[in-house]
Amino acid sequence: MLKISFSTLACPDWTWHDVVNFGPQYGFDGVEIRLLGRETDLLKIADLRPHLWPQRQQDLAQTGFRVAGLAASVRFDSASAIERAEQIEIGRRYVEMCVALGGEFIRVFGDVLPAEGDPARSGMIHQVADGLVELAGTAEAAGVQILLETHGDFSASPPCVEVMQLANHRSVGLVWDTHHPWRFHGESLADTWNRLRPWTRHTHWKDSVTIPDRVTTAEATAAAQAASQLMAGHQHADYVLFRGGEFPALQCLQLLLADGYSGWHSLEWEKMWHPELMGPDIALPLFPIKMRELELEARHGVSLA
Repeated sequence: MLKISFSTLACPDWTWHDVVNFGPQYGFDGVEIRLLGRETDLLKIADLRPHLWPQRQQDLAQTGFRVAGLAASVRFDSASAIERAEQIEIGRRYVEMCVALGGEFIRVFGDVLPAEGDPARSGMIHQVADGLVELAGTAEAAGVQILLETHGDFSASPPCVEVMQLANHRSVGLVWDTHHPWRFHGESLADTWNRLRPWTRHTHWKDSVTIPDRVTTAEATAAAQAASQLMAGHQHADYVLFRGGEFPALQCLQLLLADGYSGWHSLEWEKMWHPELMGPDIALPLFPIKMRELELEARHGVSLA
């Protein structure tokens, strides 16, 4: 049976207690913590302070709910060695929190690369690999994975392969955002999976449509700018409820199951960055239902559509 989780991007106004309460009610096995109460720096959240970790462990044990992992804003593309060292230190503090909450991974970004043909591009890819390995030195002893996401310029799978081959560390892997290489770079799911399969430890799921003449509101523009300030590689897509768009989800799940993937399937409903999207009370309960239907079809050819 699939392990199904959601990113708290879907519920930007929720507290820790909302997550632990509604997550199981909506059919999820776990959560990927990206933010709480609109705060993306988990180290600043009162409910996640170290002295409360035993209580958080108790909250999870009482509900049978799990923390799949922590989604950090840690990135390795800065030209400043001082800033990169600060990012590593933040990542180490996330590792401590992840262990306390029973999580499996820390999601990080490579983010922005120099353009193809720029001599600096290779150096940046090496820099990202070095950052991953340095942080993995702490994570490995704690039993936590450091996972680079297919996000920003790393939405394309070839740079991810380069970084993974350079890092060559058993505690370094990938979050395959199944949507991004397909939508932003026109990669077929089979090609992407064949490239990223050896390192994929976690997956993000979403759906979108093509809207040529999209009209944006001031609120949506402000949210997109906030996302770009936090993650320079943030890209826009016109998201819709899962299985209501163009993403070939069945093919994607078939590829994963055929190769024995056993990690999490996490809904990344970007309500935080797209205020026009439906709220968590609509988007979240739908996902486990749709994923269970997909699993039945992928494994047994039974369609409930």
